[in-house]
Amino acid sequence: MIGKKRNILNLTGILIVIFWVVMLSILFRKHYLYNDPVQSAAINVKAGEARQDWKEIFLNNKKVGYAVTALKPFEGGYYIQDELFLKLNLMGFEKGLYTITQASVDESFRLKNFFFKMNSGVINYRITGKVEGNLLKITTGTGRRGKVKEIRLNETPVISSGLDHMFRNIKPVPGESFNTTFFDPATMMQRQATFKVISREKIKINNIEYDTFMVEGEVMGARLNFWFDMNGDILKEQSIMGLTMVKSSPANAPLNIEDGVEDFYEVTVVRTDKKLPDTKRLKGLTIRLKGIEDTGFDLADISGERQKYINGILSVTVEEGPFRAGYRVPYTVEEPDMKKYLAPEYNIESDEDAIISKAQKIAGNIKDPVILSQKMMEWVYTNIEKRPVISIPSATEVLETMTGDCNEHAILLTALLRAVGIPARISTGLVYTRENFYYHAWVEVYTGEWITIDPTMNQFPADVSHITLLRGNIDKQVEIMAVIGKLAIEVIDFEYN
Repeated sequence: MIGKKRNILNLTGILIVIFWVVMLSILFRKHYLYNDPVQSAAINVKAGEARQDWKEIFLNNKKVGYAVTALKPFEGGYYIQDELFLKLNLMGFEKGLYTITQASVDESFRLKNFFFKMNSGVINYRITGKVEGNLLKITTGTGRRGKVKEIRLNETPVISSGLDHMFRNIKPVPGESFNTTFFDPATMMQRQATFKVISREKIKINNIEYDTFMVEGEVMGARLNFWFDMNGDILKEQSIMGLTMVKSSPANAPLNIEDGVEDFYEVTVVRTDKKLPDTKRLKGLTIRLKGIEDTGFDLADISGERQKYINGILSVTVEEGPFRAGYRVPYTVEEPDMKKYLAPEYNIESDEDAIISKAQKIAGNIKDPVILSQKMMEWVYTNIEKRPVISIPSATEVLETMTGDCNEHAILLTALLRAVGIPARISTGLVYTRENFYYHAWVEVYTGEWITIDPTMNQFPADVSHITLLRGNIDKQVEIMAVIGKLAIEVIDFEYN
């Protein structure tokens, strides 16, 4: 078991993976402002013609993976398959990731059904979806553990794998913009994407010059650029943090994936101008959070019980005990807004038998929410092996594998707390460690007042270097994409107990 002193803090690995999976396989619900190119894509695919598009993936000019999209016509429609392989260095751990998305669509590329699987060695995550009338029925898990969620649709989604079909059928005019709503299979959410044709320019790939159109896009809050040729084939995609995808061939795409690439977490670090010695003793911290107001990021959760944000200045004050229980477990819901913090949700399966059984075993006869919250936090800290895991986190799977980083710790603890009737929510933001700030996830628990606790670092309450940017499950956490690579911190003042 990995030593407890080596805390696995960073959650950006899975967020970036979700982003790349989304970019490779997007289900669109609306079309473009000036035409309907996806529907017309069927016209440009000859009967019986199959095609594959291969891409090499680079992180700061070092090859870390490849992707391939296959399109095969069959009677009444098409079969589409996307595969992605990435090899990343996460805090010294070499991690391989493989994802596959398969979909059946009709002749207008409207979705019939799809299958998505993510394999990172430790955890296999899978979901399936099927359109029935005006419903998209999503199933997570398999067998008796399978969970079904129904999403009501205004119209049947159109799948556009890797965006290739979209650009292959538009008539680009510099200065024109278009937008769309898409379904993200990783978080089961519908989101907005916008694109703007910027210019016509020449680029070189493997010493060959191409005449291209350059398009800027914003997807899940992240900015990215595309270059596609006169046939609409995407030649290059440039994303956040130096991640780049370049058109390749079946012979070259899988070759020469490099070992020992730059630590992925260090790429996402938020630099600070001063060191903060012994953060556990800090009573207060005041910083200037540079760059966040220029990103369009929703600032609603930045000001809260323990931190205040005004005009770029953030002040955090430690939650000092002794903490006194405001109720006896289980909490009796009176306020409508508190119900969601007791309810099961996607991947926080507090109603699953295994979660309930483990929560009751840890709780015993304890009815004091303060004492019980701390006991549960310490159980998660002590028993979960601290190792980077690239997957969509699930409380039930974490309980099975007993392995994970900060997101796995936070999701499992949240589920255990809710299972015994203690309101809990996930907080996502930054924490100070190794002389800089890193993206991290922890838990807030309601004991009569909200207390910030960290099961990865075994802190009750968490120290003031925990800076909340947003609250919520993985569907909310992806909003962090809007600020990754854009923030810096200036320490204005700090105070010790």
